[in-house]
Amino acid sequence: MEVVRGHRNAPAWAATAVAIGNFDGVHVGHRALIAKARELGTPAVALTFDPHPSAVLSPHGAPPMLTSLARRLELLQAAGADAVVIEPFTRELACLAPQAFIDDIVLGALHARAIVVGYDFTYGQGRAGTTEALREHGANAGVAVAIVDPVEVAGEVASSTKIRGHLRAGELTAAARLLGRRWDIDGTVVHGAERGRAIGVPTANITPDSDLPLLPGIYAVTLSVEGDVFPAVASLGTNPTFVEGGGLVLEVHVLDFFGDLYGQHVRTTFVERLRGEEKFDSVEALVAQIQLDIEAARLALASR
Repeated sequence: MEVVRGHRNAPAWAATAVAIGNFDGVHVGHRALIAKARELGTPAVALTFDPHPSAVLSPHGAPPMLTSLARRLELLQAAGADAVVIEPFTRELACLAPQAFIDDIVLGALHARAIVVGYDFTYGQGRAGTTEALREHGANAGVAVAIVDPVEVAGEVASSTKIRGHLRAGELTAAARLLGRRWDIDGTVVHGAERGRAIGVPTANITPDSDLPLLPGIYAVTLSVEGDVFPAVASLGTNPTFVEGGGLVLEVHVLDFFGDLYGQHVRTTFVERLRGEEKFDSVEALVAQIQLDIEAARLALASR
C-alpha cells in the first residue's frame, strides 16, 4: 500500500476512488467505505487527516484516539486500501470553502473519478459541506458520489464515539463488535519501578503509542512481540497500593514467560475485563489477588 504525506505529494494517478474520513479505529463502518471504493474499479485511496480535526479546532475537547497513525495505516491496508493520503489538518485547511476542498484536493490533486463518504460526512469551512451538496457537486463535475449508509452491528451504529464510550465503560465485547476486532494498543516496553519483579510477578511497563481511552482495571490480554503472541494479564491504573495520586500506567505480566522485553515494541490486545483497580492493605494481600487474577486470565483466554 502506498502512503502519501499530503495531497501536494500525490503521484499522477490516472483516476482514483477516494474514500474520505478520519478513520480512527478503522471500525466496520470505515471498512465499508473502503469496500465501496474498491467496487468502483479504480485504485481505492483513503484520504485521512492528522492530527484529528478536533485536536486543532477544539483541543480541550478533542477525543482520545482509538489507534495511533501507524496502526491506522496498518488497518487501512488490511481493509483493502491501495493508497492512503495523510493530509495534515491545519486551520488553513479548515478554512477552505467546501467547493475548494473538493476541487483542489480531491478532484485536482488526487484525480478522483469517484468519491465515497459516510452518511454523516461534512466538509469545508464551518463544516458547511453536506452529503447533498457533495452529490450535486459530483454530478456537475461528472464524478460518481457514493454515500455509505450507517453500518449496524447488533442494532448499534458503528462509530468511533460509541466505541470510545464502550471502552471507557470497560465493555470490551461491545467495542469489539463495532471494531470488527478486539481493541489493541501498541507501545514500547520501558524500565519502571520494578515492583512486580520484587514481589515475584514481573511486569512489562509499556509506554503506549497513542491514547488509552479505557476504563482502568485488570484485564486478560495477549501480548504480541515480533510476531509471537503470548497470554498475559494487564493492569491499567495508578498503582494505588504503592502510590498516592500517581499517573495512569499500563503494566503487563506475561504468563509463563522468562525473557527480556525491555525496548521491544509490543501490541497489547484486550480480551476481557477481570475486575476494577483496588488499593490493598498489604503487599501480601496484593500478591494473593494477583495470583487469582492470573488464574482468571488463563480461564478467560482459554475460552476465547
